[in-house]
Amino acid sequence: MKKTLASDNYAGTSPEIIEAIAKVSNGHQGAYGADDATKEAIEMFKRLLKEDIDVFFTMNGTGANVTALSSVCPSYGAVITSSVAHINVDECGAPEKFGGFKILTIEKEDGKISPEDISPFLVNLGEQHWSQPKVVSITQATEYGTVYTCEEIKAIADFAHQNNLLLHVDGARISNAAVSIGATFKEMLVDTGVDFISFGGTKNGLMFGEAVIFLNTSLSENYKYLRKQGMQLLSKMRFISAQFVALFDGDLWKKNAEHANKMAQLLAEGLQKAEGAKVTQKVQANGVFAILDPKVIPILQEQSPFYVWNEQTHEVRLMCSFDTTEEEINQFITTLEKYQVVEA
Repeated sequence: MKKTLASDNYAGTSPEIIEAIAKVSNGHQGAYGADDATKEAIEMFKRLLKEDIDVFFTMNGTGANVTALSSVCPSYGAVITSSVAHINVDECGAPEKFGGFKILTIEKEDGKISPEDISPFLVNLGEQHWSQPKVVSITQATEYGTVYTCEEIKAIADFAHQNNLLLHVDGARISNAAVSIGATFKEMLVDTGVDFISFGGTKNGLMFGEAVIFLNTSLSENYKYLRKQGMQLLSKMRFISAQFVALFDGDLWKKNAEHANKMAQLLAEGLQKAEGAKVTQKVQANGVFAILDPKVIPILQEQSPFYVWNEQTHEVRLMCSFDTTEEEINQFITTLEKYQVVEA
């Protein structure tokens, strides 16, 4: 089957993950998390982050985000986030429908928000006619492939806490972000003051499954009920948990993320040298955004499907995965350069 640059969701599953799933399929184990793999995965998260956390596994990223936010934000509340955040544009209104709260958005060219961006939303705190901000949600890495530094996250967390807000991290590509800035998960999430996180695995080699982690355990009291109500409680949970065990064992998470990021850098370098192409965002994780000649886009998509991010400007999104190869990147660039030569 043809590989693509459309999304890291298109990629297959790491062989180590497949092996882990097969291994826990033998015999019977307790359901709904009462199994050895779930206990081991939780202990691994505690070693990576800190001992005092609560970990809950979910079936997918939307489920993780929606149930996590709904557990701390009342229906009269609001979540402040980037305009391109997944919870705003790619979850079919699930956060608002399931949680009942309002999403307040901030327009930023690189998808990264700051305390200064959040401040205007706080002028009506206590005003009964307005939805009350309760949570700030950032995406790490962002939907534009940019990455928050630890200092930037801490600044947002400090500002949020000073204003009685919580900080949530949508970590769909959290491993790519950690590799990008050379930080441990503890440095990036615990030491900065993040309250809770949706920890992604699917985009980094897992078959399925994410985790909701409360670094502030005072927030997690009722989450297990919302997870069940939100249809995210998998009965055979060991098939999610075992994947995370394999992901962390031997630093597979790091190997996969490093490779995907490296392929994105290689792709960006090729695009920057190619006539008629313009990289539009800093390439810090595994995504590359670029403006291409509209005539070449269909030709390239035939070779390696990808999405057009902005139809008006012909900006495209090219995503690299743990199984993207240098050969595929080189073929993509060669096709682009060949087209440009023909048109010159």
